[in-house]
Amino acid sequence: MLTGSRTLNLWKAGLRSVPPEAWQRADWEVLILADNHLTEVPPELGRLRTLHTLDLGHNALTAVPDAIGALPGLTRYLYLHDNRLTALPDTLGGLSRLGYLNVGDNPLGRLPDAVGGMAGLVELRAQRAELTTVPGSLGGLGRLRELWLGGNALAELPGSLSALRELRVLELRDNALPRVPEALCALPLLRRLDLRGNRLAQLPPWLVRLPSLEKLDLRWNAVDDGAPAVRALRARGCVVLT
Repeated sequence: MLTGSRTLNLWKAGLRSVPPEAWQRADWEVLILADNHLTEVPPELGRLRTLHTLDLGHNALTAVPDAIGALPGLTRYLYLHDNRLTALPDTLGGLSRLGYLNVGDNPLGRLPDAVGGMAGLVELRAQRAELTTVPGSLGGLGRLRELWLGGNALAELPGSLSALRELRVLELRDNALPRVPEALCALPLLRRLDLRGNRLAQLPPWLVRLPSLEKLDLRWNAVDDGAPAVRALRARGCVVLT
């Protein structure tokens, strides 16, 4: 166990339950419980109102307590990746100042609409989460700069994502997209677009007009290398096909 003045680091400590010392003081700012064997986190988590970083990744959690949404200090990082979560609590929407959320590598199936209330998010990672849809409420994440949705089963994206005017990175590799989502045409700051391993056969002409695009990865699709949009993007040095 490593502790700082306000940090409790129990990374890879072989834990099967959260030890009582985690709740014996209420002024922790960082709590790291990653890489253990935890199957649950008790509601006492709600006592840690000054916590700004919480790492619960790489465990065996099947649920997240509703109390997590009542942590007003949780403003920096929340790691929930690589667990056994089949759902996320709607109370997450109460974390309106959180900057980073990782829920990837869980059998979620869907993201709750409440995630759209997390207005402070700058980066959202939901890779390999068995998603078949993305809620339209994500369009409310006006500060979002990076959205990682690779390794799911997405066949479309909601039009509301056109409101993500700060988005720089969009990772959509290994999904089931038959076309480039039209919502992306309204993203003036989009720099990196990863579409590897989808079902694309052609590109829309508006892709060429995205002003900030620096890298478009189209590997493992059926896009014609000689198509006009591909040639134009290749001339800009921003398309990857092989």
